[in-house]
Amino acid sequence: MLEKQRHQLILDILDETTFVSVRDLCTQLDSSEATIRRDLNKLADANKLKKIRGGAQVLEDRSVASFKLSGNAFLVDRERNVDTKRMIAKAATELCEDGESVIINGGSSTFMMSEFLTERRMNILTNSFVLAHELLENSQNQVTLPGGEVYRKQSIILSSFENDTTQNYRGSKMFMGTPGLSEFGVMESDPLLILAEQKLRKRADKLIVLADSTKIGVKGNLIFCGLDEVDTIITDSNAEPEALDKIRQRGINVVVVEACG
Repeated sequence: MLEKQRHQLILDILDETTFVSVRDLCTQLDSSEATIRRDLNKLADANKLKKIRGGAQVLEDRSVASFKLSGNAFLVDRERNVDTKRMIAKAATELCEDGESVIINGGSSTFMMSEFLTERRMNILTNSFVLAHELLENSQNQVTLPGGEVYRKQSIILSSFENDTTQNYRGSKMFMGTPGLSEFGVMESDPLLILAEQKLRKRADKLIVLADSTKIGVKGNLIFCGLDEVDTIITDSNAEPEALDKIRQRGINVVVVEACG
């Protein structure tokens, strides 16, 4: 990860927690203690945070520039379970056909579909501006972005208005990731995300959820939809077989890829 990316992520994490320890930053950013301490020194010198013993905190007079979404930063999630999520993304792309119109919701797992979409010729609506950029640079797919506000931390575009680009689009499938999936349904981290994703869901015939094994069985206090709205779940072989059997009993197709690492 580039230094500039780490610096932005440190500031994003502080926006959520107001204080963070060096140890937590080392874990979240997969970086050495020496690297994190050097980053904190530079950010403190630039008057972007306040260094304290064992970590850092936000500046007392730092104002919040805009509304922020709950949930992990895209760049942090992108570094977790990379190889396994790549295999899940490959399996998801294999469900697509040339000429098909699909919807791809923003997220670290769905972003990895870009590698396998390079040789495809499809119509793709996505609220992920990083995915859109990858597809525009490296493929001949037709790419559509919805209107709305850019949320840099999650690398997505969201609109709270009902009348936007999405209402004129129709897709055979919608692909999305999730922070958790259990018998209660597909979890989400923020009400605004749910609102935007439910608009996308209305425009697709089928819902396909990309959820590595760390997400299976995870419950949360916000539900995007019930399992009755899910057609296919793609996960990995580290998922508990009993949990997957319960999902299959709900009539959901479960695709299991070999876990990496």
